[in-house]
Amino acid sequence: MNNALPDFKGFKPETFKFLKDLSKEKNNNTTWFSKNRDRYEENLVLPVKSFVATIGQFFNHLNPGIRTEPKFSKTITRINKDARFTKGGPYRNYMLIHFGKFKMDSEFFVYLDKTGIEYGLFLNNSKEKDLYFNQNLYLRKNEIINCCEKFKINNKFGFYEMHKNELTEISKFNAKKNFELFVGMKYIILQKERKLDDKLCYSTNFLSEAIKVFSNLYPLYCFAVSPQPEKLLYDFEERLGIAV
Repeated sequence: MNNALPDFKGFKPETFKFLKDLSKEKNNNTTWFSKNRDRYEENLVLPVKSFVATIGQFFNHLNPGIRTEPKFSKTITRINKDARFTKGGPYRNYMLIHFGKFKMDSEFFVYLDKTGIEYGLFLNNSKEKDLYFNQNLYLRKNEIINCCEKFKINNKFGFYEMHKNELTEISKFNAKKNFELFVGMKYIILQKERKLDDKLCYSTNFLSEAIKVFSNLYPLYCFAVSPQPEKLLYDFEERLGIAV
């Protein structure tokens, strides 16, 4: 545990209220943000960093290669936009928490915005160095399908394609039914979501929910981060013994 941060106690209603206020065009400017910086630090940054620091113990045990530092540009996306590449106000109206090995690697995520929380697994199906999901789709089709059946991943998650930061919903995820779609999709999202009327958004229990979901998806993640996913799967079953 990071001694400088408190244990995660759940996100606050004010966390989402701040993001809702920031989403208003009249507020997305440096003047408003400067006046509301204390709200940002106390109600968004602090609980987000506490969440990362607390769940980091789980990821360190699951796979030590996954980054867990509660820092911006490591596990937390900065709220400031890069003005060179984006339009509109200078701030993002969301907060993205992500756990991967390097930038644009396949990774686990938690996404907060004014409507609630989305959380799950991002799969990068690009044909690039150190990205393995695409080659495993071709080499290990049956293994991936069997893995999703064995670990009961099918029919639990929303299945989306991401394009230019926009999500297109496909269906409920089922590896056998959706397999051919994988081949033509570059960025894939499997996720669950909680709207603001769900008490879990504000509960300490969101931590155990995230751990359960990430554990459930980890066997599929193994095919995205290794040319030898069998070894990672063996370690997952034999060494960790995490229930799915």
